Amino acid sequence: MTTLADPVPGGRPGDVERATALSGELSGRGVHGIVLAYVDTAGVGRVKTVPTAKLASAAAWGVGMSPVFDTFLADDRSVTTDVLGGPDGDLRLYPDLDRLTVLAAQPGWAWAPVDRIAQDGTAHPGCGRTFLRRTVARAADLHGLTVRAALEIEWSVGLDTAPEGEFVPATTGPAYGAARQVELSDCLADLLAACAAQGVDVDQVHPEYAAGQFELSVGALDPVAAADRSVLVRQTIRAVARRHGLRVSFSPAVSARGVGNGGHVHLSAWRDGRNLHTGGDRRHGLTADGEAFAAGILGRLPALTAVTAPSPASYLRLKPSQWAGVFTAWGLETRETAVRLVPGTAGHREEQANLEVKPVDLAANPYLALGCLIAAGLDGVGSGARLPEETTGDPVLLDAARAAERGVRRLPASLDEAVAAFRGDEVLRNALGPVLADAVSAVREGEAAGVAGLDDERVAAAYRWRD
Repeated sequence: MTTLADPVPGGRPGDVERATALSGELSGRGVHGIVLAYVDTAGVGRVKTVPTAKLASAAAWGVGMSPVFDTFLADDRSVTTDVLGGPDGDLRLYPDLDRLTVLAAQPGWAWAPVDRIAQDGTAHPGCGRTFLRRTVARAADLHGLTVRAALEIEWSVGLDTAPEGEFVPATTGPAYGAARQVELSDCLADLLAACAAQGVDVDQVHPEYAAGQFELSVGALDPVAAADRSVLVRQTIRAVARRHGLRVSFSPAVSARGVGNGGHVHLSAWRDGRNLHTGGDRRHGLTADGEAFAAGILGRLPALTAVTAPSPASYLRLKPSQWAGVFTAWGLETRETAVRLVPGTAGHREEQANLEVKPVDLAANPYLALGCLIAAGLDGVGSGARLPEETTGDPVLLDAARAAERGVRRLPASLDEAVAAFRGDEVLRNALGPVLADAVSAVREGEAAGVAGLDDERVAAAYRWRD
């Protein structure tokens, strides 16, 4: 007879006993259910939930969920590949108890990210969280590197009373305006309180550029924890907004015109406790490997956009001269380049120096996005890649000859172009493995086909509430 003492391989040693203790503790705090969360290939957060009393069972044997979600599109249609899709098979969702968090804005609930494990106890090759963990381990094993990461979160706040499917901004003050902060003061204060209660160290939260748009920034963590926290913070933003009669969209473009919502990624590579993006003898204090890591990312950006900007709506946002970083260019504190070197404030550069990668939005699966960015950086380190001449100002102003000298070219202007670049990039495909790489290609092609013939306004509407 199988008991909780004989779990299927997939959980962590000691998880059953720990989950049993946590279950009692959570019940005593009024927590009735656990949200088991992951992000699919299309970037949509998917969940299953269990009663708190079943947490130990989930830790022992996982919770079933079909692998078909690896090939789900944002509108819940699915595509198939040679190895994924269709009604067959099952996976188990194993909660990471180290990340279990009581949800301050959803009374009665706790939350945990999951690893997706096959029924025989092996890692599911389509699990983005496993892929990111594997890539982080590879950085340490091959190059002695650790990586710290943070994802910015931008969202648009709309009125829940708006006509079905439409977006009506909840505040109409100017960009970065004090009026917006005042108008949504209570909601923002509750958001900060919820994040603090959940152990999320918020650096900033402020009005952004577009109508009804806000941004929240957090400190850097190891990449898996950073991706987990991005998912948790979005869950929290939604819940707090709902309690205030508001609705939020993380879509790259809630409308066809104007500045969209980004999800810029900040990365820094370290070795033996030293930040490789400062204190070196290369340009702006980069070390040789710090430069190579940046050059690896810069060189693979056309293919990376299939992962970091995975929605047809992403390409409504990725437009020149809107600080979206749509050219293969880099620069010191240059917000129009795709890779921005952030040196940090004098006196704190060892802690703060990092790379900001701008052509990223929150339609991306954060585990896949971080994993592929790190894989590209590692390829640069392995090959000793060098950065081209840096760009200042807006790259769109470069004449053709100067742009060619610096390797500055336009990133894909459509999802179809991005997928074509991704299919031709062996480094990224090999890093992901055949199952995940095929899922990425198939899902992106399915998304592109689904909006063929639609004008920009209809594309924006199709993805407005699909994040």
